Amino acid sequence: MQYLSRTNVPVVIDADAIHAIAKNPEVLEGKPFLITPNTYELTLLGGKDIRPMELEARVQEVQAIAAKLKTTLVVKVKTDIISNGEDVLIDETGSPFLSVGGAGDTMAGIAGALLARGVSPMNAGAGAAYINGRAGQIAGKKFGESLIATDIIDAIPEAIR
Repeated sequence: MQYLSRTNVPVVIDADAIHAIAKNPEVLEGKPFLITPNTYELTLLGGKDIRPMELEARVQEVQAIAAKLKTTLVVKVKTDIISNGEDVLIDETGSPFLSVGGAGDTMAGIAGALLARGVSPMNAGAGAAYINGRAGQIAGKKFGESLIATDIIDAIPEAIR
């Protein structure tokens, strides 16, 4: 938390770091951060359980949480929802095989790489969701149930061609 409160560089916040910022969300305000929660982590950030909601209601909930936190979110669900509190983008790429451990980490890594290149958090989140989802589709066709996170990484070059 001390690092996040002192930095103004773009940062991807994922996994256990989401648990930490949920206790101190004011650290996010006005910073170029990108948070990548799953549905459970979204509830920790003050959101409702979006799993039983229709897509339109999910979008509204994600947009409201992003606005409240004054940051950008990429909520990892079947249809990823990206919002900075004002704008919303939807990503429908992906595969059921992306529910493996590490698939969210690959997306966070892609987002970090895009942020490091000066891409805005909103565009980095959307780009990462698309690239990760497309790479997951490619790897899923090849590996099926045996897909692992490194298969997604290996498919990134084909996904961005």
